[in-house]
Amino acid sequence: MDISDLNTALGEPLLDSLTFLNEVAGRYPDAISFAAGRPVEDFYDVKDLVGHLHRYQEFLATELGRSEQQIVRALFQYGRTKGIMHELIARYLEADEGIVVDPESIVVTVGAQEAMYLVVRALCRDERDVALAVSPTYMGFTGAARLAGMRVLPVASGPLGVDLDDLRSQVRSARRLGLRPRCLYVVPDFSNPTGITLDVATRRRLLDVAGEEDLLLVEDNPYGLFTGRGDRLPTLKALDREQRVVYLESFAKTTLPGARVGFVVADQRVTGDGRDSGLFADELAKIKSMVTVNTSPLTQAVVAGQLLENDFSLARANARPIAVYRRNLDLLLDGLRDRFSGSDGPQVCWNTPTGGFFVVLTLPFTVDDALLERSAREHGVLWTPMRHFYTDSQGGCHQLRLSCSTLTPQEIETGLDRLAAFVAAQLKPAGG
Repeated sequence: MDISDLNTALGEPLLDSLTFLNEVAGRYPDAISFAAGRPVEDFYDVKDLVGHLHRYQEFLATELGRSEQQIVRALFQYGRTKGIMHELIARYLEADEGIVVDPESIVVTVGAQEAMYLVVRALCRDERDVALAVSPTYMGFTGAARLAGMRVLPVASGPLGVDLDDLRSQVRSARRLGLRPRCLYVVPDFSNPTGITLDVATRRRLLDVAGEEDLLLVEDNPYGLFTGRGDRLPTLKALDREQRVVYLESFAKTTLPGARVGFVVADQRVTGDGRDSGLFADELAKIKSMVTVNTSPLTQAVVAGQLLENDFSLARANARPIAVYRRNLDLLLDGLRDRFSGSDGPQVCWNTPTGGFFVVLTLPFTVDDALLERSAREHGVLWTPMRHFYTDSQGGCHQLRLSCSTLTPQEIETGLDRLAAFVAAQLKPAGG
């Protein structure tokens, strides 16, 4: 079998990125990892899975009046394509995010990754359709778009998190070339990989530009609850008055990744072909029915049980993890200042996110995969080269991403000592 006979996206380096990063981590298990953006595991308990499941069973019986046979069928059989917990998700969105939506506009997905694929697959009519993404961007979106046959055009982030002039320029340039820009992918809160947050004024201006340029905004919000300093900001969807925003979220960070439950809110009206208007969510469900059929009812039940136990507030359910993430981010930023500040120190700089998992370091030497492996092998510390988050793999060549979500305070201190030694070794003159 020749690779040239397979989907052209499979030959792109992007799709090898996660495999390579996981392989490096596997080869150096004793290295301290600032690479993975995983939720903290300290508060997981197998007994909670059973408790959440029982709470959802109780809800079905007492609040919805389901019989024992109906409950068994709901948990053991194939489920509704759009999901069985859509009404509970709607209540969660109203409680925690101030988003009021029709539950029928929600499709429960296999993580947010499937939600991304469904959206770009639906929007890609032919090779003229393109997506845009604030660059650098989460590689999962770029990969999903490429597999769906859609090119991704980068939009500069700029000092505010999205350069609106560059967005307009990219859209108009694409149209002059006969392309159809369909959407902009953006993570407004503590984005992966940069940790940048858009302020409220920028969010409002972005919505205005989307209206002017007839673009959908695909808002991904995996980290919005994890504020470090300052108040939480309204999501784009909460500010949306014209159904410009398709909203994605995952319960991976706020409940557990192993459940693989996410969702998409797609409340846009779809008309044409002589039919009555329906919801964009219904079109996404058609694609889902041919990809994953449905999202596991059992894992939905576990997530739903946690929502019920916490009065639909994941902010409340995550009080302890949020405290850990705040502590770790402060330790990471303080540790970087301790090791890299000073007039006689190396020329290293970093950004200062106000929440989330990620910090970006800029270094005076080229950062690539070979250097990552040397860091792991010789210094026992892992990180992620930023080049993996650029569509052309050319940007971020002097940058690396640090994630602090799963580490203990001692691991952060030791890991930063190792990182400082690694940086010093790269700056040491040859033969010195």
